[in-house]
Amino acid sequence: YVLLVSTMASFQWFLGMCTASVFSLVYLVAPTYVLTAILSLLFQYPTRHAALLYAAPMLMSAAIPSFGAPWMAPILKPMLSYFDYHEEFEYSDDELRRDAKNGKRYIISVQPHGVISFVGLCSWVRAPSDFRRINTAVARVLLAFPILKHVMGIFGLTDASAGNIKRILKKSGVEGSVVLYCGGIAELFKSCLEEERLYLSKRKGFIKIALREGADILPCFMFGNTVVLSVLKHGPLASLSRKLGASVTYMWGKAYLPIPRDEMLMYVRGKPLGLPHIPEPTAEDIDKYHALYCKEVRRLFESYKEKLPHYKHKQLFID
Repeated sequence: YVLLVSTMASFQWFLGMCTASVFSLVYLVAPTYVLTAILSLLFQYPTRHAALLYAAPMLMSAAIPSFGAPWMAPILKPMLSYFDYHEEFEYSDDELRRDAKNGKRYIISVQPHGVISFVGLCSWVRAPSDFRRINTAVARVLLAFPILKHVMGIFGLTDASAGNIKRILKKSGVEGSVVLYCGGIAELFKSCLEEERLYLSKRKGFIKIALREGADILPCFMFGNTVVLSVLKHGPLASLSRKLGASVTYMWGKAYLPIPRDEMLMYVRGKPLGLPHIPEPTAEDIDKYHALYCKEVRRLFESYKEKLPHYKHKQLFID
């Protein structure tokens, strides 16, 4: 019996590793494939027919809009075992659901970004079915990039533009909230095994939107996002990634391969900040509540980092 349980656990771990690696491998391979497919079409190499055949997946993906696929959550469940995924909620699902029903809307602000947000992916897999209808705001380029937009689109992505976020915040129920990685692509390049760095000091737009729209900020910290994968931070691909707003540079984990490290991950949800509705907030209003957000993010980090062995020594820096 013990041998059977051990074998099943090992199989679950291996299955989780393969599942997680699909996302990092697609992120790594898709830009190269799209580029070579475009060149193949332009030069009709090696033949016109072969070029069309090679580029067919890209052309189909470009033509079909991305769409959420909540039915895939059970298929992705082995990732939870591979990463030893945990959650800590200071504001429960029931409270969030109740307040959303009563008209509250949230910008669920999550940090750090990481190379790929495996904490975010795991939280989506674990989430109740109605919470999977809460969209995650991402750079517009990711919604248009062939292959990537469909692989990552299963998690329910939406445009991170201010106009679109305002539109979502006008909806009712849990769908009137949105997940936002406020550090963006700039924070991705701050991923580090030795310390935790957030790109936050100059990111105040989400505070302004929340104040104007009468929404609240729900701060969340994603422990482990910055340690499962490392990223090449310099060179032409890194520069291109920053310009595009999406990662097209080299990433690695285990054995310098695109296999995420099986570190413990933890999703921590804090309490709503309690922002007022200020239709025309001043710079002082925005700075005040941005400082409150930064303080709360730091509190979450210091309160929960001891629960993760690889975080006990880490310090948090807000850049």
